[in-house]
Amino acid sequence: MKNWVLNLALILLTSMTYAQGVVTGTIIDGELNVPLPGASVVVKGTSKGVSTDMDGKFSLQVSSNTGILEVSYVGFVTQKLNYTLSAGKASVRVVLQPDAQALDEVIVTGSALLDIAQERKTPVAVSTIKASEIVERLGTKEFPEILNRTPSVYATKGGGGFGDSKINIRGFANENIAVMVNGMPVNDMENGKVYWSNWAGISDVTSAMQVQRGLGASKLAIASVGGTINVVTRASEMAQGGTIYAGYGNNGGNHEYKGLVSYNTGKSQSGWSSSVLFSRSSGQKYADGTRFEGYNYYFALGYAPSEKHSLQFMITGAPQWHDQRSSSVSIADAIKYGGTMDKPNRRYNSDWGYLNGEAYSNRRNAYHKPVMMLNWDWNITEQSALSTVVYASLGRGFGTGDTGSAWSGEFNQDRKTGKYSPRTVRLTSIRNSDGLIDFDAVEKYNKGEDIRPDYKIEQKAEAGNVNSRRTVTDPDNKQHSVSEGFARRASVNSHDWYGFLTNFNHKIDKNFTVNIGLDGRYYYGYHYQVLTDLWGASSYRDTSNKNLSAPNNVSAVMSDKPNYNPFGGKIAPIEERITYSNDGEVRWMGLFAQLEYSDDNFSAFVQGSSSLQGFQRIDEFLKPGTEAVKGNPATVMERKTGFKDILGYNIKGGVNYNINEQHNVFANVGYYSKQPFLNAVYPNNRNFSNPNLTNEKIFGMEAGYGFKSSIANVNLNVYRTSWKDRFVRKSNDVTNAAGQTIRAYANVLGVVEIHQGVELEANVTVTDYLKFRGSYSLGDWFYEGNAEGSLFNESNELIDNQGNVVTSGGAESITLFLDKVKVGDSAQQTVSLGATVTPLEGLNINADWRYVSNLYANLNVTDFTTQAAADKGALRLPNYNLFDLNVSYKLRFKEKQALTISAGVDNLLDTHYIAESYDNKHAKTLADFKDDAAKGTAQQQFDTYQSNNLYKGVDTSNRVYFGAGRTWNVGLRYTF
Repeated sequence: MKNWVLNLALILLTSMTYAQGVVTGTIIDGELNVPLPGASVVVKGTSKGVSTDMDGKFSLQVSSNTGILEVSYVGFVTQKLNYTLSAGKASVRVVLQPDAQALDEVIVTGSALLDIAQERKTPVAVSTIKASEIVERLGTKEFPEILNRTPSVYATKGGGGFGDSKINIRGFANENIAVMVNGMPVNDMENGKVYWSNWAGISDVTSAMQVQRGLGASKLAIASVGGTINVVTRASEMAQGGTIYAGYGNNGGNHEYKGLVSYNTGKSQSGWSSSVLFSRSSGQKYADGTRFEGYNYYFALGYAPSEKHSLQFMITGAPQWHDQRSSSVSIADAIKYGGTMDKPNRRYNSDWGYLNGEAYSNRRNAYHKPVMMLNWDWNITEQSALSTVVYASLGRGFGTGDTGSAWSGEFNQDRKTGKYSPRTVRLTSIRNSDGLIDFDAVEKYNKGEDIRPDYKIEQKAEAGNVNSRRTVTDPDNKQHSVSEGFARRASVNSHDWYGFLTNFNHKIDKNFTVNIGLDGRYYYGYHYQVLTDLWGASSYRDTSNKNLSAPNNVSAVMSDKPNYNPFGGKIAPIEERITYSNDGEVRWMGLFAQLEYSDDNFSAFVQGSSSLQGFQRIDEFLKPGTEAVKGNPATVMERKTGFKDILGYNIKGGVNYNINEQHNVFANVGYYSKQPFLNAVYPNNRNFSNPNLTNEKIFGMEAGYGFKSSIANVNLNVYRTSWKDRFVRKSNDVTNAAGQTIRAYANVLGVVEIHQGVELEANVTVTDYLKFRGSYSLGDWFYEGNAEGSLFNESNELIDNQGNVVTSGGAESITLFLDKVKVGDSAQQTVSLGATVTPLEGLNINADWRYVSNLYANLNVTDFTTQAAADKGALRLPNYNLFDLNVSYKLRFKEKQALTISAGVDNLLDTHYIAESYDNKHAKTLADFKDDAAKGTAQQQFDTYQSNNLYKGVDTSNRVYFGAGRTWNVGLRYTF
């Protein structure tokens, strides 16, 4: 009897085992024939379900040999399909279409390196953007701007040049947002920044993009303080087919054009596949003087010799040049040059003019950052897999600007000491009546011609040589030496970057999974200045290289176009360099591990990683033995600093609980000990390490709730992040005694920030013809305590708050009174609402509204040097509303062939608004005026001030970037 019972139990257990299995598959977006991330796959009649990953892939445990899967995604028709297990396995391939379509082929790509959050499973706040949405809505927007409908995201065009956009998530700037492309980290290893102009073609090759706000799901030791942007590019094994595209944009009367061709071979029976893309863009953006030309190339070659192995090689790059508006302009200048008090000239650009009748920019960026990657996926067993990528990037490029000055023939007198100093004139003061730089006059001046009386500049004493010295005598008979002449220089920021990333994934059982891996990187950055235009002069006199006994007269001029070589290019010899020449070397080795648990209703993870970063600074112009602090032998500097190794780590964890098929809750918490950037390790541009060096400390926590039904998806979450011992380096122009703008930047140490808030995101499908998408975010971001800051000009010289170079013994640090001051540069309250109407098959009409408020000005070191200034707080900018509209119509000819016509209008109502401010000058009150016999009563002066010096309540002396006015675009896309 006992044996019979045991045998029966064994038979039942065996039956149960074989009645359980796994269904795997891939879901594809039928609009663009690319993977569809975030699609829901559920066993009909049960609560068992998963979401597809960034490659559209899923793996679902089932308890029955047969059943029905329901595959759905907002905006697509739900598909139902039968499955039958064979030896405990089943595989399906599904294409979702806006209308009912037959099942079709899908692509099969994937990598455990992609840390993609899954709905109702991964406990983080996440938003996913599919490729068709990028195609429909991007138009002439910058790539980060497509994310503006996401909670707590504030993306702008920056100065308005091609690729000069900026993005902030939860109040954190780009350098504290981790950006990953196919699992590869792309943030600069010296300063953490991502220059979007270097990735200008990324929208062309993106299959999907996911934004994880806060700590995110990445296993790596990366700086995902504000969030993580995961970009997945097109794979070589995409289904066979191609695309031809032509587009036109009208930027308020300026024109831009784009052409693109691509083709995918599909996967052959022998396992080979390839994909190629090429595009060109050119024209001028909305701001004046922002011409550009950019190319994008992409090639991927894949080989899958068996089900166990998959290899893919990819190379992509986007060589480009673009003229910039890198100097924010005062509202007063925008009114003066082509604007009115009600409508300042949003397009005014102070960085350009004409030279010999041709448009000419003082500020040009030219760069080429090719990236090569080799991915290898090895499915070792059914439970274990190894994913590895090795990559390299040899970036070459620069940004231009002016160097030099002229003597005005006059002197400034210090009010306190009575001492005189020569009054010099910078290039930015040589402007015509339209506010444009008069490059013809500059060229005449360099040649020794007299340009008075048009400009208050003394005739050059030594023609033909820039930065030549002139001796002048002040009214007290004291002699001074002034430099004369102007040139356009290029600040080179090139690099050689190599790395590898490997991840071992093992499924311990049906619930537990462990990941462990290594992340290795090496980076060498080249930083120096060279000449791009002598403006009529024959040479430049440079005395910066302290290893030379005599001035170095440089006559070599470099092209202002990018290097198109994808395998790196020339590094200028040291004899052609001016002003400074220093290199940064960074090496990185990281170890990470993550343990996950998941069942039908509950999932959790705990993750830990550590990285050892080594920083070295090399100064080619430094004379060995120079003291960083004069008179202190302990601060002697050498050409190479040697590596400063710093250990960092993070640990985080989270849980998600699916209450039922509709409701879920999640929470996560984490702590980072983050290494500072290179310029914090060696501050003030010296080969002397920071004696007070410490890791930055970030603590974050978050909780959220999700609701999902066939009609609506709603996600609500709250968060809090504290950041201590932060180092900040940011643009910080100053105004000298003569009212001239000095291009500068600030190093700020000891910053403490608190970022907390609430976020809401919802998608609602009313009918197949009408859908809504909305978001709301409210933040409370502020500084705690005070900090210390230093100012530097573009030649990396220490300056005071009026742009004067600090002499020996001068004050090098400024106390910043920041306690309770609001964090600026990003809107702390945003609302968005979008509607999609589909009146006909293939016709989509999208309308979007966005409201921005609680937007504060950027931190400016010179604005918070007193407690009284701190009490006023950061300057709050006017709220604004924007409306966008786009329409697309897809005409299908036959299987896999379609023609899509698209058109869009951004800023439909042509709203005037301030997107950013780089000053915190508050509007004056009546108390700021006093009765004056010549100027009138205090009230009269105040009334005049309000009439002539305020724009929407903002003092017109503030330097800002206005948002672009109304622009429109059209495009034609043929797929086959």
